[in-house]
Amino acid sequence: MARRYDSRTTIFSPEGRLYQVEYAMEAISHAGVAVGILGTDGIVLAAEKKITSKLLEPGSSEKMYKVADHIACAVAGITADANILVNSARLSAQRHNFQYQEDIPVEQLLQSICDIKQGYTQYGGLRPFGVSFLFAGWDEHHGFQLYQSDPSGNYGGWKATAIGANNQSAQSILKQDYKADLTLSDAVGLAVKVLSKTMDSTTLTGEKLEVAVLYRENDEVVYRLLRDAEVDKKITELDLATPAEST
Repeated sequence: MARRYDSRTTIFSPEGRLYQVEYAMEAISHAGVAVGILGTDGIVLAAEKKITSKLLEPGSSEKMYKVADHIACAVAGITADANILVNSARLSAQRHNFQYQEDIPVEQLLQSICDIKQGYTQYGGLRPFGVSFLFAGWDEHHGFQLYQSDPSGNYGGWKATAIGANNQSAQSILKQDYKADLTLSDAVGLAVKVLSKTMDSTTLTGEKLEVAVLYRENDEVVYRLLRDAEVDKKITELDLATPAEST
């Protein structure tokens, strides 16, 4: 039955489903897992790095993007699709800054990206973007914020969430271990623990993870990618260097 209704993004099935959007979400479920955790003094974004090589340029990022001085995001899905949307987000942020002489609110930026995503599910000849985002940011209206968006254009605010492969297992661990008073350091540890339980890799090392933190220092928002040595130190502290278990 599905085959009669999945050739166009604009055709509803008799059950009221848009199969192409569901297929896009399925594609994301096979991508590397990414986790976002909101702490009391910052936000952690962590992701599984699929491409690991000693020949890679240090500091190069596969899953993390800085969108503006006060906003960053992690992606799961087709990276080429993510590049288009991230570029659009950066333009929106700079246009708002130029026009109003202030940083764009985090949710307003996310809303503009989700409007683009939604448009690609409604017009013929287009396919949905095969990417989900975790947006982390700070603004003077709501402080630190963490949002998740999917190919349909839906988005929601979260205290902790995961996208990509094994995201259900990651969500279960987050439900059990997340506490409202987590510091940034504790949130980094929880993110690493979640990835250690959900990654397909046999061993856990810093070079297989991308961990970024967003926090405030001297009244400025700081975005920083943790070095492999810093991640390895956290793995050792938590005694997670043993082979990762897939739940």
